Amino acid sequence: MSMSEDSDYDHSDHMEDDDYDFGGYYDNDTDDLDIDKPKKSEDPEYFEYELLQVEDVERLLNEEVEVLCSELKIDPYLSKMLLQVHDWQKDSIIEQHKRSPSKLLVDSKIMPALKHQEDAGVGQKECSVCFEQAMADTFSCLTCGHIFCKNCWDIYFQIQIKQGITTGIECMQKDCHILVPEDFLCNALSKPELRDKYTQLSFTDHVKGHPELRFCPGPNCAVIVRSRELKSKKVECSHCKTTFCFRCGIDYHAPTDCGTIKKWLTKCADDSETANYISAHTKDCPKCHVCIEKNGGCNHMQCTKCKFDFCWMCLGDWKAHGSEYYECSRYKENPNIANESVHAQAREALKKYLFYFERYENHAKSLQLEEQTLQRITSKIQDKVMKNTGTWIDWQYLLDAATLLKKCRYTLQYTYPYAYYMEKGARKQLFEYQQAQLEAEVENLSWKVERAEITDRGDLENQMDVAEKRRLTLLKDFLEI
Repeated sequence: MSMSEDSDYDHSDHMEDDDYDFGGYYDNDTDDLDIDKPKKSEDPEYFEYELLQVEDVERLLNEEVEVLCSELKIDPYLSKMLLQVHDWQKDSIIEQHKRSPSKLLVDSKIMPALKHQEDAGVGQKECSVCFEQAMADTFSCLTCGHIFCKNCWDIYFQIQIKQGITTGIECMQKDCHILVPEDFLCNALSKPELRDKYTQLSFTDHVKGHPELRFCPGPNCAVIVRSRELKSKKVECSHCKTTFCFRCGIDYHAPTDCGTIKKWLTKCADDSETANYISAHTKDCPKCHVCIEKNGGCNHMQCTKCKFDFCWMCLGDWKAHGSEYYECSRYKENPNIANESVHAQAREALKKYLFYFERYENHAKSLQLEEQTLQRITSKIQDKVMKNTGTWIDWQYLLDAATLLKKCRYTLQYTYPYAYYMEKGARKQLFEYQQAQLEAEVENLSWKVERAEITDRGDLENQMDVAEKRRLTLLKDFLEI
């Protein structure tokens, strides 16, 4: 039977963005907490970005193309190709062009270092792809000089576009990597619907290649995020409520960096079968051995039979989990493991991984359970307001506490991949200490949220303040800016 009650993790609720600049494109949906919020200069998660629609981004890209056209005195199609090849780094393109325009075009795969010489001729000509005879004026070539009939170009482009290739389409000639310009392709393409598809796919390529732009990964969401800084920072789409990392586009993962979280997720996927045995929802009470099911987010458990308070993770006496040193979050490595056999070292490596994986997964499950707690709190408040037992404002602190709990636990979840890959040393010791402090305060907050009533307001708000300060301290010290 469970000893705690909690909630389901939702991307839209665990983060705040009230300080973000949305550039006027979206209003800012935030969860306003009744605690002191950090200023922009003090908030390690602060990140300026704006949410744009497709037409806004098209206008932005066209403006950049026009600027380069004007600066280099080139055609728009060529400007667009250069920007796409060079990740829209306009200043870099201009600098390279000043040094050597021809080298820029060769390096960009727009012009060949050595042009292929082939007589275009007059009258009949044979295509080297289809071997059909046709009039010479029905043949065309790129800057490389490889000549093919327009029908073959058309079929080739249709196949490429259907395979999702657009800005990366190269010459048909084997081992020739000259890129196909947009105007050349559109003139050769016979099917209007494929021209439209080419335009759409090209736009996608341009956005993905632009360092300031990122598609919102939310389902069926057309929003595009723009930021002038490519950082591993939190973005929340106010349209679909998806929260993600701007740099890598996956779920926000502070304090763990993008490379580390990708390694961790890959490892979890590879070792998922090994880790399955620890995913059971039941454990035995360490005192009376009755079977206990966890259906709440809090790790502070109390056996309904013997009333023993213990930790769900390590099954130790909860009294030993004081906020001074939350030992349960620290992995104790075998100091002599280097002298052990290969099999012993492999077992130790698995043991270490399972230690961090279990805690990472436990917090993910607690977030899901705590969403249920939030729903129960909301229903409870509605009931009390209907019975004239206080107003929404009187009870708002409970919703604030549940929202803050999710934010703190979310950060805590991602401290475990970070700790798993950290090298031994003083910095890891400091991180584990701060992680332990945050873990203790999160569990205290979770325990109080599950049992809070209006008379507990002062104590609960104090706990909220302490937990958020622990979270911000850890992020300030270890979040890579």
